This record gives sequence, structure tokens and C-alpha cells, in this order.
Amino acid sequence: MTLAPWRSPLSRALDLNRSLVYARYLQLATVRADGRPANRTIVFRGFLADTNQLAFVTDSRSQKADQIDDQSWGEACWYFLETREQFRLAGQLILVRENNANTDLQKARQSAWQELSDAARLQFAWPHPGQNRANSEAFEPPPPNPTEPLLNFCLLLLDPVQVDHLELRGEPQNRWLYQLDSAGVWLTQEINP
Repeated sequence: MTLAPWRSPLSRALDLNRSLVYARYLQLATVRADGRPANRTIVFRGFLADTNQLAFVTDSRSQKADQIDDQSWGEACWYFLETREQFRLAGQLILVRENNANTDLQKARQSAWQELSDAARLQFAWPHPGQNRANSEAFEPPPPNPTEPLLNFCLLLLDPVQVDHLELRGEPQNRWLYQLDSAGVWLTQEINP
């Protein structure tokens, strides 16, 4: 698999902003069943091996998971403060649940679980997200098994088909549009900021 041409500028931005803890946070927009937009901040967990797919994690009990089915689309917006760059990545969302039939995706789900900190894994054992607040004891469950994901743990992938990269420094500013064509080839176009 060849890396998409937008991967190099994104990797560069990640590297140059690595000293900023929040550089791993980006916003993901989806559409609710009623057609209304939903936006939230998520944590970038890396790229799925040998792909251009961005990896995140989520709880299958969350509203975010409810908004993702086999045909879901989303757009992530990532701003890097240090380099003054924005990346908007639009594409199909893939939610890898505990019953996903693809063994490679199940292995990736398990690896994502194992790479989480103990504190992050523990959050998946907390009470149901979005429900009425539980008592404080409910937020002190026994630590989950660090090698086997809890059933509600999901790997979330964004498979971009369009990436809009804007550099806000410079006069004039620079902007590129990357689009995946029907033959699976990435096209790059420099556009006006």
C-alpha cells in the first residue's frame, strides 16, 4: 500500500507539534439519525497498519457509536497551533465492535486496547455513558484485563477520501486539496486559501 500524499504533511505537523499534549486531539463531526450534526473531540491513536486510516477508540454504549453504521461518513478537523495548520479529513467511518468478522480488524482492536493506559481502559468499565449520574462507587470498578478488550470497547477508523490542508502562515496562505478518485488514486490540487 502506498501512503497518501497528505500523510507526509500531516506527519510533519504531528512531529513539529509533538511537545503539545493536545496536538493529538481533534474534532470529529457525524450526523445524527434526525439529520442534525454532532461534533466531539477525540484522541488520535495512530494509523491502522499499512493503511491511510486514522484510528481512534470509543465505547459502543456512547452516542457516537449509535451514529455510526456501515454507511456512515464523518469529517475530522485538526488544528496544529505550533505550525498554524489545519487538516480537514472527510471519509467513511468504520466501527470495529467485538463481533466484527474481519480478523485483521479484530487484531487491531485488541492491539488498540492493549496500547491504552490502565486509566483509559478503566473508563470502559465505568457506568453507561450519557445516562443519569451513577454513585461514586460505580466509577471505581476492578481494573479490566489489559490483554482482552471489554465487549463495549470499539476501534473507530476514519478512511479519508478527501483531505483539505491549510497552512495559515505565509502571505498568501497555502492550501491543498487531496481527493481519492474512483480508481483509488490520490489527486493533489493547490487551491486558493
